[in-house]
Amino acid sequence: MVLAVVRSSRTEIVDLHQERCRIKVKGAPVDGEANAELTRFLARTFGVPKSLITLKQGQTSKQKAFLLQGLDTRRATEILDDILNRKER
Repeated sequence: MVLAVVRSSRTEIVDLHQERCRIKVKGAPVDGEANAELTRFLARTFGVPKSLITLKQGQTSKQKAFLLQGLDTRRATEILDDILNRKER
């Protein structure tokens, strides 16, 4: 699950909050702009094509569920841990 914080100065993972990955999103929540920015960001961050990322839930909500095909849970956790560990330094 993703907790989107829209209209931020840049798109970045902030932290894990109540079992949700909190992500600041540069895009505005208008005409799917923030969802498109989140999809691009997730593709770049996790190294999967945008075509393999699906917004399953939360099209108009701050709380969203994305399906990232071609990425197992272990690898996704490693990537998130690495990002969060770098933020703590």
